Amino acid sequence: MAIANQLLYQIANPTLTHDERARLRCRLVKELEDIGNYNAARDALGELWPEAGGRPVLDELSEATAAEVLLRVGTLTGWLGSTKQVEGSQERAKNLISESITRFEALQDTEKVAEAQIEIGYCYWRQGGFGEARIMLGEALTRLPAGRNDALRALALLRLAIVEKTANRYNDALRIHTEAAPLFDAISNPAQKGKFHNSFANVLKNLGAAEKREDYIDRALVEFAAASFYLEQAGHRRYQACVENNLGMLFGTARKFVEAHEHLDRAQALFTSMKDDVHTAQVDDTRARVLLAEGRIGEAERLVRSAVQILERGGEQSLLAEALTTQGIVLARMGNRRVALRTLQRAVETAENAGDSEAAGLAALTVLEELGEQMPAQDLGDTYDRAAELLSRSGNREHKDRLLAVSRRVLFLAVSLPTPPTWKGFNFYEAVLRYESRIIERALREAGGVVSRAAEMLGIGRRSLDAMLRGRGRHKALARMRVPVERRRRSLMFRGDEDCPETRAVCVLHVEDDRLVSESVNVALHDEGWSVETCTTGAAALAKLESGERFDVLIFDNNLPDTNGVELIKHTRTLAHRQQTPIIMLSGDEVEERARRAGANAFLRKPDDVASIPETVARLLTRKRGREA
Repeated sequence: MAIANQLLYQIANPTLTHDERARLRCRLVKELEDIGNYNAARDALGELWPEAGGRPVLDELSEATAAEVLLRVGTLTGWLGSTKQVEGSQERAKNLISESITRFEALQDTEKVAEAQIEIGYCYWRQGGFGEARIMLGEALTRLPAGRNDALRALALLRLAIVEKTANRYNDALRIHTEAAPLFDAISNPAQKGKFHNSFANVLKNLGAAEKREDYIDRALVEFAAASFYLEQAGHRRYQACVENNLGMLFGTARKFVEAHEHLDRAQALFTSMKDDVHTAQVDDTRARVLLAEGRIGEAERLVRSAVQILERGGEQSLLAEALTTQGIVLARMGNRRVALRTLQRAVETAENAGDSEAAGLAALTVLEELGEQMPAQDLGDTYDRAAELLSRSGNREHKDRLLAVSRRVLFLAVSLPTPPTWKGFNFYEAVLRYESRIIERALREAGGVVSRAAEMLGIGRRSLDAMLRGRGRHKALARMRVPVERRRRSLMFRGDEDCPETRAVCVLHVEDDRLVSESVNVALHDEGWSVETCTTGAAALAKLESGERFDVLIFDNNLPDTNGVELIKHTRTLAHRQQTPIIMLSGDEVEERARRAGANAFLRKPDDVASIPETVARLLTRKRGREA
């Protein structure tokens, strides 16, 4: 606040020109925005913005100052519209920020264009436009090469990580946080540090739940504590409140209800004092979930009903979908099944409109879990298909486990029993076989006939699925759906002649001393038509790496007989001809952060993530090719 007070003193100087005072006002607004004091920031604009929601007054301002005023007013319009749920505010914000971009481009001010793109990307994110947000933030990052404006680059990476986290792409969000960590370590702004640690903690919390990783949950608590420390230093009450809400949810999930309510009380008090209706409603939704876990259904119903009413007023569609899902569960458990079904169906549609397929899939899954026993067979089957489709790309094990559990309930009603229901001629084993066939057929279709991908979607081993489709396998009739080997080898990427680097076969060096793991990786990669060379020691790998032999991708274990994978990565990155080669660490050790800092592009956990290797290799090579284009 010392800087803000100093700026207020300078603004009061009667000798300033109108343009000079306007620029000081913009600096003050930015300081107040940074600590989440949006109402004070609005007041600080004074005569430049006489009416909230309207256009700023740009008379007698230089082109650079006018562009800055437009950016600040646009950014504030987005923040105030979000906290107060003002309809149409994000569109107004985008229009103002777009106008500032046009002016900054005319002035050839690249960094200000990037800053404006970061803010407009956040407007898209609030509306659920994750694709548009990624584009804007990606363009901003291309304008901010490393070392030019690291504070602004750190902000762009943080916003991009938040987009990926909201879209349930947790591993991408984790990768971005790891990339951004050194930038946030270097900056002195406690508010930005606090926001980073809070966002990082949320990703770890979600990954911990998705992958059943207690170590991630423990790390999340450490990151939340760091966030609270820095945000208190900065005086950023809004983000402090967000941290308290997140801790409330985390303790509620752990069934530590007393601690959960203590944190939620603090969050609610902070948001209420700031008159932030949308986040107060989010706290109410979180508390309703905790009350549900305690069995206090009547109290949960009152809270979530209020939360939904508030969130319906504005554009925070992802938050509304979450609250509607909670409300649907509450109504179902109160016995109001008809209204519960309508509410959950609305949650599915709201999440889909926001581009959040995972939240939509969870809402559809909740319909089956809470109301499945009373649904007609056809509706039950259709709802299951929709949930399975929406969650087909989910990496969350808990969600896949829930889907598998509910499939057993759907089995007889939706697939096996005739309509009207009768047990005449029913055969349990034939019914199970028919339903199993239907699921496998769907997975093969969505995987484009690639058996390894279908097996990953089904949560079974590739060899198990292959055995079902071959020879006397119980689903040999579905073998027609698998892509022929030769055709599949042409389908993925980088195939053809050595003379044409863009189409040559992919060559992978895999460093692994466990025979079973190396065989599994070989099978997964050979199925794509790629060549694999395996080394069992670090020394053998170094000889290959230091040679001129071509490798498109490197896959390292960490625990090797004569070294570790982190050191191998560090050495590889010192080799001029290997500095841009994508590196994947495939390990069961807790070394992800160290591996990424050493230069790894991706981290996969063995043995669970072996099936994800082909997709990861393809993604890294596509990204590398895009950078070289």
